Amino acid sequence: MGRPRTNDAAVAERLVACATEMLATGSRESVTVRAVATAADTSTTAVYSLFGGKDGLIRAVRDRAVAGLFHDLSAVPASEDPLADLYALAAAYRRWGREHSHLYTVLFGGAQSFDPSGAVGAEDPVRPLVAAIDRAVTRSVLAGEETSIALSLWITLHGLVTLELAEALDTPTADAAFRSAIHAALRGWATPATFRTLPRPEPTP
Repeated sequence: MGRPRTNDAAVAERLVACATEMLATGSRESVTVRAVATAADTSTTAVYSLFGGKDGLIRAVRDRAVAGLFHDLSAVPASEDPLADLYALAAAYRRWGREHSHLYTVLFGGAQSFDPSGAVGAEDPVRPLVAAIDRAVTRSVLAGEETSIALSLWITLHGLVTLELAEALDTPTADAAFRSAIHAALRGWATPATFRTLPRPEPTP
């Protein structure tokens, strides 16, 4: 019999999970091969064997964050109402951030933060949002340059999610803020005809 393989998928999963938490809560410099291996209850050899070293492990964390957000946004079905689609995408973005707080922090504000000017491949995490904005502009529902609209909406979303993850807002306040802020952002880019028919956010209970 051959020697049992110890550096398997389970070990890789532990290493990625530990590296994610360390990147989200500390600096990149504090994430060493030895520290991650110790946290994952494995050897430094496993890091090199599975990821080629620290940089490869950090890339794996970032890739997981990119793929996860892309997956959840891509799962939002497109409809005949571009504004409803954008609101649904914003809600999916917020939900993913709340459910994967460490990955969100790594991707959008941690030691290995997302660079909007960089290439992230076919699974650009915000590509579904940009595509929905493009449909809205094409149908004259929104007016403006697609990148500017996307950046405006992302800034609003990122601010809201960041405050939630910092526990600066309780859930009822965060829910109300999300509804009003996203509606306000969409109204700001709406064409005159769309603005007159755009629904107002639900009142806070």
